[in-house]
Parts: sequence; C-alpha cells; structure tokens
Amino acid sequence: MKQLILLRGLPGSGKSTFAKTLGGIHIEADQYFMRDGVYEFDASQIKNAHNYCQSQTRAWMTHNGEQIKTDKIIVSNTFTQEWEMDAYFEMAKEFGYQVFSLIVENRHGGMNVHGCPEDKIEQMRNRFEIKL
Repeated sequence: MKQLILLRGLPGSGKSTFAKTLGGIHIEADQYFMRDGVYEFDASQIKNAHNYCQSQTRAWMTHNGEQIKTDKIIVSNTFTQEWEMDAYFEMAKEFGYQVFSLIVENRHGGMNVHGCPEDKIEQMRNRFEIKL
C-alpha cells in the first residue's frame, strides 16, 4: 500500500523529529531554507518553499529523473488550514496513495528550533482547523 503521511502541528511540536522515525521519504517546506546545513528563513520565499515541497512530493510519487518511486512519503508542515493540504490530497488520488493526516501535539515541552516568534505561533494556533 502506498502511503502519504501528512504531519501537522505548530512549530516545536516535533513534526520533523517524528517524521524521521517513520521511515520512507521525509519532505518539508523548511528544507527549502537550508543552506550548507544552516537554516536561513526568508518569509518572502514561503510560497516558493511550499511549491518546492509539493514538487518534491510529486517527484517521489512518480519516476522523475534520478529519483525513484517510493511507497511511503512523509510531509511535515504546519498545515494549519485544510486548504494547505489540498494539493497533497490531489496528488495522492492521482498516483494511488492512501493519505493519513496526523496532528503532532507539543506535549513534551519541545522548542521551535527555527526561531518562529511566539506571536506567529499564537496566530497559527488560532487558525488551526481540524476535521474529525
């Protein structure tokens, strides 16, 4: 069974850490901001970061260049609103992946390692949509 696992949660919740325990291919928008092993966030590039994340997901779902098709893809982003996952649901349907959407809660006192300001985290918390 081909699986697309979407990990959702606020910065510092442990999405990336958890993703690494699941095996498979791990993709996230934050990877776009890595330069020589250093995270360099630029808010003006956030749309490009999410486009990168989506294109990488599509590339792993298909045989594209030197990348190989894989049966488990994990995407970890905040995904605070439903529409932010739409492109991934569409790709999953197109390529026959079953989707699991998991919310990662910060019950361990984790710190956000990317320096996201607390007021921005509060904004994300207030707009977080959950579909049960």
